[in-house]
Formats: sequence, C-alpha cells, structure tokens
Amino acid sequence: MPTVRIDLLEGRTPEQKRKLAEAITEDFVRVLGVDRDRITVIYNNLAKHDLIKGGVPATEWK
Repeated sequence: MPTVRIDLLEGRTPEQKRKLAEAITEDFVRVLGVDRDRITVIYNNLAKHDLIKGGVPATEWK
C-alpha cells in the first residue's frame, strides 16, 4: 500500500490538495500498476514560521 507524505506551507485550498492527490494517485496507477484504492496521500500543513531555509523563516521569504 503506497503512502505519500507531502509537506506544504499552509494556505493551500482543499480543492488544490484534492487535485494534487488525484494527479499523484493517477501516476501511481499508471507507473506502478497499483490499485487506486490502496494509495494514501497525507498532507502535513506547515505554518510559515515553522519552515526555515538558510536560517530564514518562510514568513520572511520574498
């Protein structure tokens, strides 16, 4: 049973997440031949202050 975990910055809509999960599911079905009902997509929504790159939090990214 494939499980896909995706870290995203907060602010994505449920519709965007649904479309992304559908696309990922279709790719697993097409490439790996996995039954679509066995694929799980899990989103981890990250607050912008919890994602830091190069010492700079996402709240300060341009």
